[in-house]
Amino acid sequence: MDNNIAALDSVFHALADPTRRAVVQQLARGPASVSELARPFDMALPSFLKHIGVLEASGLIGSEKSGRVRTCRLKRRRLAAAERWFEEQRALWAGRYDNLDNLLETLNGGENES
Repeated sequence: MDNNIAALDSVFHALADPTRRAVVQQLARGPASVSELARPFDMALPSFLKHIGVLEASGLIGSEKSGRVRTCRLKRRRLAAAERWFEEQRALWAGRYDNLDNLLETLNGGENES
């Protein structure tokens, strides 16, 4: 369980930055070279490579080098794990709201004001 929590922390840390979120969005369309990914951003390549490193360390993306070109691709499994966590939280809170609705209905003598 601790590994899952650490992995989620890493994913959420990586996605906390707008540059990295934009890279993930671009890679959702398909693989791209680092230079293609860096093009829209006004930053030096070494700075951009740090963002790529954070995304790779989180497991959100992978890359392979062919000659001088480094191509990145999205690793959807890690995104799916984060999505499952959100779904679990959503279900938990939906259940709590349902319980609250039931309690309020009971306290109001069965009358539902909604």
